[in-house]
Amino acid sequence: MAQSTETTRIVSSDHPDPLWLQVSALIAEDVARGRLPAGSRLSAERELCAQLGVSRVTLRKALTHLVDDGVLRPSHGRGWYVAAASERKDWPNRLESFSETAARMNLTPTSKVLRASVDPATLDEAEELGVAPGTPLFHLERIRLLEGIPTAIDRTRVPAHVAPALAETDFATGSLYAVLAEAGAEPAHAEATIEAQSSTPLTADALGIPEGQPVLRMRELAYDAASKPLFVSEIVYAGDRYRLRTSFTRSPD
Repeated sequence: MAQSTETTRIVSSDHPDPLWLQVSALIAEDVARGRLPAGSRLSAERELCAQLGVSRVTLRKALTHLVDDGVLRPSHGRGWYVAAASERKDWPNRLESFSETAARMNLTPTSKVLRASVDPATLDEAEELGVAPGTPLFHLERIRLLEGIPTAIDRTRVPAHVAPALAETDFATGSLYAVLAEAGAEPAHAEATIEAQSSTPLTADALGIPEGQPVLRMRELAYDAASKPLFVSEIVYAGDRYRLRTSFTRSPD
């Protein structure tokens, strides 16, 4: 990469991420660490392909992804340049489904359904979702995969009356958000907490990772447009297959 020290880092077909995403991450890291300062031009595509050991198609996909994220900007006939900080886009700060996230990253999502059943709400579930104890809740538990790689375990509970089609949907390919939207109950906002944990034997087995390996656990309570609790989810991500990125602004005193 231009204007940076030569790197021996390479991408690997054995890595769970696709090659283009690995290339994208390497370049983004060089930008973040200042090895590629704003305004600098990347090496020629032929050189980058040779350095990283990828095809031009793979490289172009990675570069285009970085342009979409505002990290790079293309210059017709001149190459690819690092965008100024003022040009860079914030990481999307919006509520989106697993399928929508995958689509934004140009990845193929699939799911393995472990549980899809209706059961009465416990006292704790009823309090959290603002319903009466015993209210039928649709329980959906899935292993979420990207490009066939297990990435997360998603456990969601939603009052069954919100969307009658829930129990009839094949969630191996179906989207929970799409079913809710069709029922006029699309989530508007959510509150989430994220913490690091060690994987349990069951989690490790489901995600195909060693027992005790770090995972990220996100608990999310989603609300509808009227700020009424809509569903609660617990998503456990494989620590080496999920990256959380955000930005902070310091307000003047």
